[in-house]
Amino acid sequence: MLDVIEIQRLLPHRYPFLLIDRILEVEPGKRIVGIKNVTINEPYFVGHFPGYPIMPGVLILESMAQAGAILVKKSLNLPEDKLMLFLGANQAKFRKPVVPGDQLRLEVELVNVHSRSVKAKGKAYVDGTLVAEAEVLTMIVDRSREEEIH
Repeated sequence: MLDVIEIQRLLPHRYPFLLIDRILEVEPGKRIVGIKNVTINEPYFVGHFPGYPIMPGVLILESMAQAGAILVKKSLNLPEDKLMLFLGANQAKFRKPVVPGDQLRLEVELVNVHSRSVKAKGKAYVDGTLVAEAEVLTMIVDRSREEEIH
């Protein structure tokens, strides 16, 4: 199990964009289970949507990608100078709105791992109900090359 302090050692993300609160399980090379607590204090709820707050689907995908990045770092023992950049998502489906007070359970499985890219399958649950799923694609880059990618 990893707490938020350990998660911050593995990911470069910080508030308000760190979207993982805890890691419950890690099977290196296979799968990871993480938690995102959704609170009304999230900055995006101010405008998405006033009077009917819903977590944006793209942030659910980002949560999956962050869990996947932790799994890759734990599986490949990637050094700190490596970043995981989000490349895209396939077959994304959003089945039920995620609202303040929900706890997202993120389950991510590795599908393909190459020297510079990773494909993973993510599912998000609230109270045991599947609320979102997608195939997430990421690229492994050197931090020193970060400016070359833009």
